[in-house]
Amino acid sequence: MWLADWTMGLLGGLLIGAAGSLFLLVNGRIMGASGILGGLIDGTGKSNFAERAAFLGALVLAPAAATALFGAPATNATHNVPILILAGLLVGIGTRIGSGCTSGHGVCGISRLSTRSILATAVYLASGAATVLIAKHALGIIQ
Repeated sequence: MWLADWTMGLLGGLLIGAAGSLFLLVNGRIMGASGILGGLIDGTGKSNFAERAAFLGALVLAPAAATALFGAPATNATHNVPILILAGLLVGIGTRIGSGCTSGHGVCGISRLSTRSILATAVYLASGAATVLIAKHALGIIQ
């Protein structure tokens, strides 16, 4: 890879922050991916369906394009497909329970100094760390 791993993380973070700021400035709403998707699923987002679909399409296509251009990044994700599916479902359930996701609470909420978002982010980061510790060290289901 032509850039160091930390550089790609920095660039990605800057892009997410810029996208969140632009979304708020243009739409007057928080850029929460789970809320955007949820509005399509439950029908509350009918009035701006095209905008929501374009956002979600770009959310999928941008990493696909980056992978095509720069190659896939190295990850420590498990190759156990049932575990990956379970993890995805649990993240989805957590975003519904927490009324938001990393883009809504972690990026946009914290930058607005929202107490609720700061607390939600602390809880999901701690929960994620505990889950990895248990799954890796106690259960041995991830490496």
